[in-house]
Amino acid sequence: MNSLDDSRTSLGLTLWRQTWPMAIGVLALLGFQLVDSAFIARLGTAPLAAQSFTFPLSFLVIGVQVGMGIAIAAMISRALGAGESARARRLGSLVLLVGTITIALLVVLLWAIQGPVFALLGADEATRELIRAYWAPQLLAAWLGAVLYFGYSLFRAHGDTWLPGKMMVITSLVNLVLDPLLIFGIGPWSGLGLPGAAWATSIAFATGLLVLGRRLEGMEWLAAEGLLAELRRSLAPFAGIAGPAMISQLMPPLAAMLAISVVASLGEAQVAAWGLASRLETLSLMVVLAMTMSLPPWLGRCYGAGDWDQIHRLMRLALKVVVVWQLSLGGLMALASPWVALAISGNPEVRNDLATLIRFLLPSYAALGVCMVVVSAGNALGWPLRAMLMSAARLFVFYLPCLWAGTWLGDLLGLAMGAALGNLLAGLAAWQVLRRILASPRRQPVTMERPIS
Repeated sequence: MNSLDDSRTSLGLTLWRQTWPMAIGVLALLGFQLVDSAFIARLGTAPLAAQSFTFPLSFLVIGVQVGMGIAIAAMISRALGAGESARARRLGSLVLLVGTITIALLVVLLWAIQGPVFALLGADEATRELIRAYWAPQLLAAWLGAVLYFGYSLFRAHGDTWLPGKMMVITSLVNLVLDPLLIFGIGPWSGLGLPGAAWATSIAFATGLLVLGRRLEGMEWLAAEGLLAELRRSLAPFAGIAGPAMISQLMPPLAAMLAISVVASLGEAQVAAWGLASRLETLSLMVVLAMTMSLPPWLGRCYGAGDWDQIHRLMRLALKVVVVWQLSLGGLMALASPWVALAISGNPEVRNDLATLIRFLLPSYAALGVCMVVVSAGNALGWPLRAMLMSAARLFVFYLPCLWAGTWLGDLLGLAMGAALGNLLAGLAAWQVLRRILASPRRQPVTMERPIS
């Protein structure tokens, strides 16, 4: 019994050491996004609503980069677990090149289609004018952030979560210093207003890329030879992981577009409150997001080595941590919702709506966190198609129908209750799916060439 207790303690300590640097980094990164919104809120309700309309398309870029990052971490960690270090180096070079080009093409497309898309989301002409000045530097920031994220994925695949966590803190501090200067100005200079927030983020991410590039120079994680042959060999396995993973990550932006179109029917103040609540959502999920970054490479190495007993123990521990943490944080935030809303919004109408959203949404993120961890584990363990289907069910079977029904029944209060119910149902469904999958894991594929069962 003592041996079992020692094993659990060791596993918990290892999970803590892998996760806490990423948790601090995610907290800093998401914190500066919330700071952006808080500063923009001081400009008025219209600029805040304009920024809120851009979130779904910004999440589209993030969805593609995270999907590719999942494939990066999964394939490189599996190669390392199987003792294929030369292949891991070739994969590292390929994914950085392909990822950088892919995101560049995507942001150019998003710039070209901005007019009809924002009109379709419900932004009026005055709001679209505000968005137009903000969108170019925001897309630049999105591209720089994506390239930086691919670098983080390379470090995580090699088991180094410390440097990505530290770099997230550094870029967040740079952004925090630049935000008020570029948004509001200094002395006689009046500042850039809403676009200043995007330029601050661009400069912060560029700083992070310079530091990360210098660190990669001293690592033997990249290769310059054999890339074409490796591309031919790995394209199908990479697509088998990255394709479903990207679709999984692209579904939340699509759902966000549909959700904000529903919220837009309630009014401009409600859109602004929903945008702030979205920032709070990602911030409150910092531990879950950190775990979805630190856990998959570890699971991938276990997968490559065929160690399913360790996979079982890791998943049980991770889900316990998620549920306990999110319920505790959600309960506290719900109790403090009036003061939290007061701290980040100066408009009384926006503040009251935001407090309502916090009371219902924050506690429901315990169930949402379970679903997120299960999806990330599915991508790491060779079940990307099931993970994609699980993401689709979360959004389009549970979340959006409950959101629409709640809005129809009771405006913003009904919307908040419906969204919370959707999260709860999605978490319960993900837990049931995971139990069935892990009941007979040895029937699942263990080779990199057949990632989809």
